[in-house]
Amino acid sequence: MQKPDFNLLHTLDVLLAEGNVARAARRLQLSPSAMSRALARLRETTGDPLLVRAGRGLVPTPRALALRDQVSQLVQDATTVLRPARQVDLATLERSFTLRCNEGFVETFGPQLIARAAALAPGVRLRFVQKPDKQSNALRDGIVDLETGVIGKDTGPEVRTQALFRDRFVGVVRLGHPLTRGKLTPERYAAGDHVLVSRRGLDRGPVDDVLDAMQLQRRVAAIVGGFSTALAIARASDLIAGVPERHTRSLRADMHTFALPVATPVLTVSMLWHPRMDADPAHIWLRALVREVCATP
Repeated sequence: MQKPDFNLLHTLDVLLAEGNVARAARRLQLSPSAMSRALARLRETTGDPLLVRAGRGLVPTPRALALRDQVSQLVQDATTVLRPARQVDLATLERSFTLRCNEGFVETFGPQLIARAAALAPGVRLRFVQKPDKQSNALRDGIVDLETGVIGKDTGPEVRTQALFRDRFVGVVRLGHPLTRGKLTPERYAAGDHVLVSRRGLDRGPVDDVLDAMQLQRRVAAIVGGFSTALAIARASDLIAGVPERHTRSLRADMHTFALPVATPVLTVSMLWHPRMDADPAHIWLRALVREVCATP
């Protein structure tokens, strides 16, 4: 069985609307002979004459009359499907977005992001899920709509990315900690006990590589999986935490923050999404909203 030529649907719609081969040809910008050939193909495909001569004109057959409204609706639906998506109506948008972010991002930017989304699109719900790794499977499988973080070697090559802001690591200790007094040198910093953040449980970080080059070594007394946990431990002890500055701004309000006495790499935090969401109007709005919130001082 041959596959039907769906291009004939538009021709059939015009023919049934005009009821005249010459007028249909002009409307479709075809020659009368090309229009006649198209009608012949339609008759062969449908197994019905569709238009038959009556006097000097043509009249539709019962099958043509039955098809007229159905074909017109099919053409309209197909045109809608193939037309670029319209601007999203935020007032009536009903949708749930899943964002995969680390806890520091959610705690710092989540409240404002939720508030702005609620004000602009009351029917939108934001679901934040934890980010235990940098694998792109969740984006690829459609489980996650948007992700934030530092691009790594595990990021899929097809994933779209856009930089949001740059961040740097800072040191954080409790108020009254010995490091809050006197000049802070690499030696004093390395001599203290530290709490290290590592989702994979590693006992080293970028700071340790820099200290090695200076022939210094620090003692990592505790390893935790998140920045808020590291800050909570540092707040209640003499341990020194190293955390990204912007990610943890709201979490360090009652603590002493200082610039690290050693140079560490600057981080570029980006948002990531799968290319199938590129042209989705609601997703375009969400990406713009995240950029706007992250750009706010």
